[in-house]
Amino acid sequence: MTQWPVDQDAYVATIIAVAERDDSIANVLREICALDGAVRSGALDLVGGYLHSPDRDVATCLDALRRDEIARRIAERLGPPV
Repeated sequence: MTQWPVDQDAYVATIIAVAERDDSIANVLREICALDGAVRSGALDLVGGYLHSPDRDVATCLDALRRDEIARRIAERLGPPV
């Protein structure tokens, strides 16, 4: 797992800002964040495997989405899957 950013609020705000600019990203995040933690982690493993060797920022984002508290905060801001 990559090193988690110290300022979690800023990191979540950045993810939300990107999602608010791109509906396709927002839709994917809604779906991922709505999953149970174990299922979400498995799905993110598949995404990471598909990317083969994601850059550091992408790997950090995938690690963040594995965290229940981060997924919950993102889901609260973006709402449920549509």
